[in-house]
Amino acid sequence: MISETSDLPFEIRESPIQGMGAFATRCIPAGTRLIEYAGERLTPEEADKRYPDESGERHHTYLFAIDDDVVIDAAVGGNAARFINHSCDPNCDAVIDDGRIWIETIRDILPGEELAYDYAYVLEERHTPAAKRRFPCHCGSSNCRGTILAKRR
Repeated sequence: MISETSDLPFEIRESPIQGMGAFATRCIPAGTRLIEYAGERLTPEEADKRYPDESGERHHTYLFAIDDDVVIDAAVGGNAARFINHSCDPNCDAVIDDGRIWIETIRDILPGEELAYDYAYVLEERHTPAAKRRFPCHCGSSNCRGTILAKRR
């Protein structure tokens, strides 16, 4: 368990979804702003250099784009927000407010429930089966897309 969550309504521990996850330690009402997604602020070019996308390799970083100019790297100077996993049936959402990213609940959450939001990762290339394998989802929800990629419009 990670101790930096002592003042937060969740704790970090092993997740059945992926690696470590954030789990509610008490009831959390809908509309609660839980935590800022913190980390080093980079340009998209700096982020691409730091984490090049390797063809055929599973994608995994703590990058989160605020806009076309700023990307947060939670692997450097980040906090417990980096452990909130993806789900295709989320109970949280990522909200960008005044150049900062906040994780907020979108429904009431019970103690022990894993916190998750839809990463909706945008991939410019075609969503081929090979591309989807690089961005897998194991959330286990009945409407799981099998990928963290955003639905194509």
